[in-house]
Amino acid sequence: MRDKIKEYAAVEEAAKKFVRSVAEGNSCYAKELFTADAVLFGILDGELEHGSIDRFYRNVDTVGAGDNFQARVDVLAVEETVAVVRVLEEGWGGRIDFTDFLLLLKLDGEWKCVAKAYNQNSNTIKK
Repeated sequence: MRDKIKEYAAVEEAAKKFVRSVAEGNSCYAKELFTADAVLFGILDGELEHGSIDRFYRNVDTVGAGDNFQARVDVLAVEETVAVVRVLEEGWGGRIDFTDFLLLLKLDGEWKCVAKAYNQNSNTIKK
């Protein structure tokens, strides 16, 4: 069952922690969002990246977002205890555009991300 509109706003606020970490190059905000056992899947510059969310934290902490970084959060679905969010990123690290999909669960009354899967736009792949 689709949840109330106020829950969409709560999910959006949770996802903004992800965007803030990327924008500021500081994983501390994302660490508030992701569960300790969250997973990451995607292909970065042609190489499969998968496993612990710690890989994402390292990327965020070592690569600045860039002066022209922009992001948009779209809450795609909220179904009582599960939510799906799409985050569009442009100009990460000064060159990469991503589409991220975040899977969130409502745990102990708080929206937490358990998985992140992403696509790097093909025109931003460094060979």
